[in-house]
Amino acid sequence: MLLPLAATGAALGAWAYGTYEPNSRLFGRAIGRGSRAERVAYLTFDDGPNPAATEPILETLAAHQVPAAFFMVGEHVRRFPAVARRIAAEGHEVGNHTLRHRKLHFLGPSSIREELVRAHELIAHATGRDPRSFRAPHGYRNPFVASAARRLAYAVFGWTFGVWDSDPRVGGEEIRARVRRKLKPGAIILLHDGDGYDPTGDRRPTAAALPGIIEDARADGYELRPLGELIP
Repeated sequence: MLLPLAATGAALGAWAYGTYEPNSRLFGRAIGRGSRAERVAYLTFDDGPNPAATEPILETLAAHQVPAAFFMVGEHVRRFPAVARRIAAEGHEVGNHTLRHRKLHFLGPSSIREELVRAHELIAHATGRDPRSFRAPHGYRNPFVASAARRLAYAVFGWTFGVWDSDPRVGGEEIRARVRRKLKPGAIILLHDGDGYDPTGDRRPTAAALPGIIEDARADGYELRPLGELIP
């Protein structure tokens, strides 16, 4: 009796790890970090576009000549196509972050396919560029996510660390300090230029933190590189 219970518990634990760990390979490969051999790092932004945050973020990136990746919500792209178009025009990686920022781990194959395909279409229409990368909302996945991503020839990304910049109680200086403390070689840094559920959500603290994040990284000998170089 104990053996079947132990096996069931182990299976449930493995399933939970595959679902909630953004870099787990149980449900397909997810890229969570670049090379540890170099002092390089990668800036990524989720949940936009959002003019109040994305526009100043783009201005900072241009001023410092730094590339980034933007994982965009399809419905936000529909609402702010000019901002999405600017992201692509300025040479940043455009990624798919689903149509409505739904948590995918309890959805079936048709619902997941709709979330990815409709977002892909909206992003491609707005930017003139097909997304090559995908990040699941909250990093939550199941086996059907891998299948849908493969159909669209996506590289699936997790992240090395986030700093909870989506918490409205956290200001720009604290966001900057958290990134500085956690930075490590090859890090894929998770930040937010939007709110997945509210297209007008306030992410201005992240925009305010970005110049200092770049300054700190460079002072510590890091090069901020394009995420696209990690796409197989």
